[in-house]
Amino acid sequence: MTPALLVERLAYAYPDGTQALFGVDLRIDPGERVAVLGPNGAGKTTMVMHLNGVLQAGAGRIAVAGLPVEKANLKEIRRRVGVVFQDPDDQLFMPTVGEDVAFGPANFGVTGAALGTAVSSALDAVGMAHLRDKSPLHLSFGQRRRVAVATVLACDPEILVLDEPSANLEPIARRELAEVLLSLNRTMLMVTHDLPYALQLCPRSILIDGGVIVADGPTEKILADTELLAQHRLELPYGFRIPT
Repeated sequence: MTPALLVERLAYAYPDGTQALFGVDLRIDPGERVAVLGPNGAGKTTMVMHLNGVLQAGAGRIAVAGLPVEKANLKEIRRRVGVVFQDPDDQLFMPTVGEDVAFGPANFGVTGAALGTAVSSALDAVGMAHLRDKSPLHLSFGQRRRVAVATVLACDPEILVLDEPSANLEPIARRELAEVLLSLNRTMLMVTHDLPYALQLCPRSILIDGGVIVADGPTEKILADTELLAQHRLELPYGFRIPT
């Protein structure tokens, strides 16, 4: 089976000389849902920014469904790796929800009936079809986040990358988004500080600190290791218990 994502010996230093990644190895198979955990400054965002070519590896290689992440392939890579930003307002800028969702696939050359189908399918997947003609400005924060997910789904990506998807959501919106994400038949990489959300959505987690992966395994096992979490400045909410 060709992995959905293969990262080998990935290293990267920022222009000021700060070394952010020190040789990351990661394999994710099609359909896996994987949480990326770690304290601030651990290298999580830096790694994710390599997956669609925003940053170019200083060393190592990355492949998405067998396609190398390199300059010649960037347009296709950016279709295959869909990133949902933490703030949906960074992603929504058109007059209506439907136009926002159409923007991505249209940019990749989808037109006519195929474009309409892509938009309808993406909005249906996130339960937002009834708001197609509304302005994103008139939606709640949780609704805007689901529309942001739809803008990425419309491009039919191989991998859905979510940056802190539960941040700033009220409990009902948090649950509704979880139901949407669990219903999607997509390979998923979720960067989060929300450890209970990682447990709910992702059977597997990786823990990054100091630019390296320090743990990789079942989310339940990693979160049950209180010593490991403490070593890497992570903590479950007060009173939260890992199911046994």
